[in-house]
Amino acid sequence: MHIVSLKALRLFWEQHPDAEQPLRAWYLITRRAQWRRPADIKADYGTASILGNNRVVFNIKGNAYRLVVLTAYHKGRLFIRFVGTHVEYDRIDAETI
Repeated sequence: MHIVSLKALRLFWEQHPDAEQPLRAWYLITRRAQWRRPADIKADYGTASILGNNRVVFNIKGNAYRLVVLTAYHKGRLFIRFVGTHVEYDRIDAETI
């Protein structure tokens, strides 16, 4: 999968250094994936939450952080829409962000 944009992840882990390794691991696994449907994501990340509006939520670092992506399966792309703490995640609408 092509991930747009790694910069959002870097900016986050600069503020939360303990998130760097888990986010890098997610990035490495995900960029090699060829997800064509939600079930493909669930096969790799069983704890991922598939939402409406083509959004997927990943738990990062044991659910300390949340990552929301917009999927474009037909293009093989994921767009980073949000990365934040669990508390910050609770303040957003993941389906519209």
